[in-house]
Amino acid sequence: MTDIVSNIIVFIIVAALVGIALGFLITKLVMQNSSKRAQTQASDLKQKAEREADELVKTAKKQADTIRREAEVEAKDTALRYKQQVDEENKERLHEVRSAENRITQREESLDKRSNSLDNREQQLSSLQGQVEKRSRELEAAAEQMSEKLEQIAGMSPQQAKEELLDTIRDEVTHESAAVIRDIETRTKAEADKRAREILSLAIQRVAADHSAENTVSTIHIPSDDLKGRIIGREGRNIRSFEQLTGTNLIIDDTPECVTISCFDPVRREIGRVTMENLIADGRIHPARIEEMYDKSVKFVNERVQKAGEQAAFDAGIHDLHPEIIRVLGRLLYRTSYGQNVLNHSLEVSYLAGVMASELGLDPIPAKRAGLLHDLGKAIDHEVDGSHAVLGADLAKRFGEKPEIVHAIEAHHEDVEPNTVLDILIQAADAVSAARPGARKETLDAYIKRLEKLEEIANSHKGVERTYAIQAGREVRVMVEPEVVDEAQSIVLAREIASQIENEMQYPGQVKVVVIRESRAVDYAK
Repeated sequence: MTDIVSNIIVFIIVAALVGIALGFLITKLVMQNSSKRAQTQASDLKQKAEREADELVKTAKKQADTIRREAEVEAKDTALRYKQQVDEENKERLHEVRSAENRITQREESLDKRSNSLDNREQQLSSLQGQVEKRSRELEAAAEQMSEKLEQIAGMSPQQAKEELLDTIRDEVTHESAAVIRDIETRTKAEADKRAREILSLAIQRVAADHSAENTVSTIHIPSDDLKGRIIGREGRNIRSFEQLTGTNLIIDDTPECVTISCFDPVRREIGRVTMENLIADGRIHPARIEEMYDKSVKFVNERVQKAGEQAAFDAGIHDLHPEIIRVLGRLLYRTSYGQNVLNHSLEVSYLAGVMASELGLDPIPAKRAGLLHDLGKAIDHEVDGSHAVLGADLAKRFGEKPEIVHAIEAHHEDVEPNTVLDILIQAADAVSAARPGARKETLDAYIKRLEKLEEIANSHKGVERTYAIQAGREVRVMVEPEVVDEAQSIVLAREIASQIENEMQYPGQVKVVVIRESRAVDYAK
C-alpha cells in the first residue's frame, strides 16, 4: 500500500513538472507572436504619422501664405488711410495759417489807422492846451481883479474872509453832523432797545427769585432774661472769652429775651450765632464750654460753606471748579450787598447770563461760569485791600480759570475795559439782578446823597435851568434854556452828563439822562 502511495506521489510530481515545462513553452511562443504583431502595428502607425505630418506641414504653409497676403493688403489700406488723414490735417492747418495771416494784416491796417488818428489828436490836444493855458491866465487875472474888488466892497482881507467862511462851514457841519448822529442813534437805539428788551424780559421771566434783606447783626432769642447773667459770667469772663474766640461783639442790653451778635465778617458772625445757640441749648456756660462749642461751630459752619459752594456749582451746571474756589464761593452764603445775598445773586447772574447767551446764539456755559464767579472777590474783600472784581479775577486766575472768564470777572464793574461779548453779558446780568424790585436796599442818607449828587452834576453844566432826579435816582431829567442850548447841543449835553455820572458816582443798575428843551411863544389877544 505504501508503494502505491509513493508511486502516485511521484507520478503527480512528474506530471506537475511536465505541466510547468509545457506552460513555459506555450507562454514563450505566445509572447513571440505578440511581439511580431506589435512590431508590425508600430511600423504601420509610424508610416501613418509621417503621412499626417506631411499633410499638416503643407496645410500650415498654405495658411501662412494666406495670412501674409491678407496682412499685406490690410497694411496697404491702413497706410492709405493715414495718408488721407495727414493730407486733410495739412489742408486745415494751411487754412488756419492763411486765416491768421489775414487777421494780422487787418490788425496792422487798423493799427496804422489808429496811429494816424492819434497823431491827429495829439496835434489837436497841443493846440487845445495852448488855448487852455491862455484861458487859464485870463481867468487868474480876472480872479485877481474880482478878489481886489471883493476886498474893497467887503472891507476884509482874504485871510479874514477865509476864517469867516470856515466858521460858517464849521457851524453848518456841526449842526448837520449832530442831526445825522441823532437820527442814527434814534434808529439804532430803537432797534437795540427792542432786541434788548426781548432778551432781558425772557431772561427775567425764566429766572424768577425772591429777595430778603440781611443785616450785619444777628439777634438770638433766649428763654429768659435770667440767662443774660450766665452769659456775661463772673466779672464778665464768659462774654470776654466768647468775643475773643469768635471775633464778634456780643451786645446784651435791655431788650427782653434776646442778645445781639455784631460783626462785619459774615462767616464769623454765623460762627458766633451757632456757638451762642448751642451754649443756650446746653445751659452750661463757662470758658471751657465756650471753647468746645466754638470748635464744633467752626466745623459745622465750614461744612455748610463747603456744601453751599458745591450746591451752587451744581445748580449752575458747573462741575469742574477748583475745590478752593468752591470753598470761597460757599462763603458768599453769609455775604450781603445792599441787603442782597451774594451767593443767591451770583446764581441769579449765572442763570441770566446763560439765558441771554443762548438767545444770542452763543455758548451758555462760559457765560454761566463767569456769572457764578463774578463776585468771588466779595468773600475776601474785607481781608485784602482792593476792588472785589480785581480780587475775584486774581483768585480765579490763581486756580486755573480761563483768561476770558478772568477778564469777564475783572471787567464787570469796568476795573478794566470790557472788550468781549462775554464781558457785556456779565455786566448786563449783574445789573438786571441788582435792579430787581426789592433786591437791594440802601440807607436813607446814602439814597438822598446820591440824588443830590445827580442833580449837582447836571446843574454844573452851562445852559441847564432845572434838574430833577426821579425813579429812585435811575433817571435824571434836565431842563435847559432854549436860547442857550439848541437841538444839536442838547444831544452833546446828555452825553457829557452821562459820562460825568459814570466817572464820579457809584450806583446800582444804570441812570437815564433826559435833556428837555422847550420853547414857548406867548401872546395875548386884547
